[in-house]
Amino acid sequence: MGTVHLIDHPLVQHKLTLMRRKEASTNSFRRLANEMSTLMTYEVLRDIPMQEIEIETPLERTTGKVIDGKKVVFVSILRAGTGILDGMLTVVPGARVGHIGLYRDPRTLGAVEYYFKMPGDLRERDVVVVDPMLATGNSAVAAVERLKECGPKSIKFVCLLACPEGVAALHKAHPDVPIYTAAVDRELDEQGYILPGLGDAGDRIFGTK
Repeated sequence: MGTVHLIDHPLVQHKLTLMRRKEASTNSFRRLANEMSTLMTYEVLRDIPMQEIEIETPLERTTGKVIDGKKVVFVSILRAGTGILDGMLTVVPGARVGHIGLYRDPRTLGAVEYYFKMPGDLRERDVVVVDPMLATGNSAVAAVERLKECGPKSIKFVCLLACPEGVAALHKAHPDVPIYTAAVDRELDEQGYILPGLGDAGDRIFGTK
């Protein structure tokens, strides 16, 4: 079984609870998703490689550590991934961004790809795949499989909310890909939605029904 990193910081959990409420407005839900993803990025990138450089303070020359943001690629699974992408870019504004367009077939619940655009030379880069929900896991599995064809240095998967079925599906297909999430909920319903969940993240972020 792969690794699940549960980000249980009080601020993250507080914002997740506010997002779950059905009366949360589109504006509130979108803002909370942005804030949550910003906070979660600190934990997701805890082991990001660093390098030492020389700098000059107002008093003397010294050395300090920096990351190479250009080596990080945030890959958004369209469309809902866009709702948490901006929060992560707030922390790493130099990161490159890729997009994978996937939609869920309403009959089979399988993922169907319609768009794929990545920065060049992924072999030199660490990829973080972002999608608010890990439900059936079909979209996550398809996205990671497609990305592995490009041979990135590493892949992580980040979501606000997951369920046991989605975690199991992603780990079965890609046991080497760690999952970062704020919560693992009880189960899926017959339509493939997480329970108790927070509804359809894409609809709630963009105000569509």
